Amino acid sequence: MSASLGDRIKGWLQYPLPHHAISRLTHRLTRIRHPRLKDWAIRDFIRRFGVDMSEAAQPDPAAYPTFNAFFTRSLRPDARPLASGARDLACPVDGAVSQIGSIEGGRVFQAKGQDFTAAELLGGDAAASHFEDGQFTTLYLSPRDYHRIHMPLDGTLTRMVHVPGRLFSVNPPTTRAVPRLFARNERVACLFDTPAGPIALVMVGALNVASIETVWAGEVTPPQRPQVQSWDYAGEVQLAKGAEVGRFNMGSTVVLLFAKDRIRWEEGYRPGSSVQMGCKLATLI
Repeated sequence: MSASLGDRIKGWLQYPLPHHAISRLTHRLTRIRHPRLKDWAIRDFIRRFGVDMSEAAQPDPAAYPTFNAFFTRSLRPDARPLASGARDLACPVDGAVSQIGSIEGGRVFQAKGQDFTAAELLGGDAAASHFEDGQFTTLYLSPRDYHRIHMPLDGTLTRMVHVPGRLFSVNPPTTRAVPRLFARNERVACLFDTPAGPIALVMVGALNVASIETVWAGEVTPPQRPQVQSWDYAGEVQLAKGAEVGRFNMGSTVVLLFAKDRIRWEEGYRPGSSVQMGCKLATLI
């Protein structure tokens, strides 16, 4: 589906916005501890977006010390069954498939008439060469979704890359309208060695996404950095399939990249398909 006039207008209106200033304000507001204010915000959000609190490890909205603690809430252990087959690739998040398919000529499809390169997505990191003619999927997390990110496979962290950028919204209209959106927004790319070979799990920031955290480094952003920064890991971070990788403090998008001839997507997934963390996305070849 190509961008409509309405999509383009929504995209244009975002260009002059002070993206990072808005997100810093969101960062502060979502950490307010005033009981009446944060309880009102949480209950209004639950009502507005239809959040199912019966899945939460802590179902009482008033028990969360801040709105952000509620937004990044954990789930009951039985709420998300994990695709446990030895060759099953598990979905890392709750959300919807934005795009899924092959990386062609080093380019990742975003929307009709829109794409970007794997090298751009990874901030120019040399690891992009591993994904030539490989596979990718882009998974969009809406405000109502669970916002922790988990491992799709057992993996050993090799590198983390923080790429500064804008913070456009990543909802479907903006995805259709803003060229190279996921290669323009601020993002944290995590590179792993796995049974499927090298994979990249990229957490893409967005307007009001005031923070991206990983379990090994804590809050990666903020602060803002003026240039790409990377950290190498020598096998000291090993995570099992289903283990938590990190979280969005407010929602966004995850992009997964895989090497050539390593996985086969499950049939039936297409743009707009709903997914839950732990469900089977693909089979290792």
